[in-house]
Amino acid sequence: MAAELVEAKNMVMSFRVSDLQMLLGFVGRSKSGLKHELVTRALQLVQFDCSPELFKKIKELYETRYAKKSSEPVPQPHRPLDPLTMHSTYERASSVPRTPLTGPNIDYPVLYGKYLNGLGRLPAKTLKPEVRLVKLPFFNMLDELLKPTELVPQNNEKLQESPCIFALTPRQVELIRNSRELQPGVKAVQVVLRICYSDTSSPQEDQYPPNIAVKVNHSYCSVPGYYPSNKPGVEPKRPCRPINLTHLMYLSSATNRITVTWGNYGKSYSVALYLVRQLTSSELLQRLKTIGVKHPELCKALVKEKLRLDPDSEIATTGVRVSLICPLVKMRLSVPCRAETCAHLQCFDAVFYLQMNEKKPTWMCPVCDKPAPYDQLIIDGLLSKILSECEDADEIEYLVDGSWCPIRAEKERSCSPQCPILVLGTSDANGLLSTPSVNGGGGSVLGSAGSGGGPVGSVENGKPGADVVDLTLDSSSSSEEEEEEEEDEEDEDEEGPRPKRRCPFQKGLVSAC
Repeated sequence: MAAELVEAKNMVMSFRVSDLQMLLGFVGRSKSGLKHELVTRALQLVQFDCSPELFKKIKELYETRYAKKSSEPVPQPHRPLDPLTMHSTYERASSVPRTPLTGPNIDYPVLYGKYLNGLGRLPAKTLKPEVRLVKLPFFNMLDELLKPTELVPQNNEKLQESPCIFALTPRQVELIRNSRELQPGVKAVQVVLRICYSDTSSPQEDQYPPNIAVKVNHSYCSVPGYYPSNKPGVEPKRPCRPINLTHLMYLSSATNRITVTWGNYGKSYSVALYLVRQLTSSELLQRLKTIGVKHPELCKALVKEKLRLDPDSEIATTGVRVSLICPLVKMRLSVPCRAETCAHLQCFDAVFYLQMNEKKPTWMCPVCDKPAPYDQLIIDGLLSKILSECEDADEIEYLVDGSWCPIRAEKERSCSPQCPILVLGTSDANGLLSTPSVNGGGGSVLGSAGSGGGPVGSVENGKPGADVVDLTLDSSSSSEEEEEEEEDEEDEDEEGPRPKRRCPFQKGLVSAC
């Protein structure tokens, strides 16, 4: 049996891509991929599932290939080969001494390195570009246990299972055991599983496949659930982040088996295993204070650059206001921070920003809603200095020379016509204040004209005043006034003339605000 296995593996190693695809299609396996991927898949098939039918198919493909090769010099290429010719051709081909590729005691998974789903790894020079994952600020990578490896479907079923077997080294076990606890049962040093799209064009963010389930040894590991959506018609989103497997693993030299169950719906995914050290928001804040503070003079130069006169612009900016209140929590800034890529001078509080991204990592600027990753954050040294010097204001203004001035809240006097107006004068019989008049006549303040003349519709020395037409009124109101002109004298004593709005204050009037 061992001799037949070696013979079958040698045949498979000599196959072309078309032969490998026919062999894998015969057993219902995936036929996609590069040649070295097909070879590795076929070798794993031979080693673990070499049935008599499979061996017969391998031998048939091998005989057919070498029969075609030996028939090329024959001057009658269209003559079909009979079984006898094929058999003799196989015998001639097999009689030629060849160097065996492997021995009976060589284990192919060991030869090709760690594998997942029967997908082996050849030397680096023959590999296509590898999948890369984005760096996560809250995780420092210590070791790479399994490089990003594609999940390959084994059949046409929608639900697939992909196994992975590995063991920790004594040093890695010691790191996990001696690490501190972030919370009860959660170590700072962890073994995490990351899943992403199989895209080699750029670093990929974590992305779970549909129907994902992760089993570590004999227990299922919890996977982050979906965020509930408050908006109707909007599908809930799932936070895709590294999955901590440490609490279900054997912290010894024993072999750990991880099985990923996933939905095969056309998209290709890759998985990777890392040994990481998880950091907290306070640790990231301390690192930012150490290496991310921008000098006040550099911040001042940036202010000048923002307010520099643009010769192509017709609008000159003389200053820009910056709030000292964090837009995230509406509290006074303690550590003013922003991203280097942001175009604004407004800052947010680094303490709350890191805490929010520790719970739900989005890394989006709360001011301009653009990406603000951790490695792009800076602490504004100028605004930090201003916060220590200006404690009684919630807003400041930067000037063109880089200086600043506080903007304090003041109760500004309003000139709104809704404010009551006090008139310096005497009151009439109805209790309304009247304005002083040179001719001795008095009128209600609400009926005084804004142009300095006498009151509209008032009676001076027993004679009616001149008619004044208000052009701001519509035609309907003017026609009604004409009908009521005859009754003006009778209504004068009962109710004052109709008030008119005016903008400037009259002499002798003061605001009550």
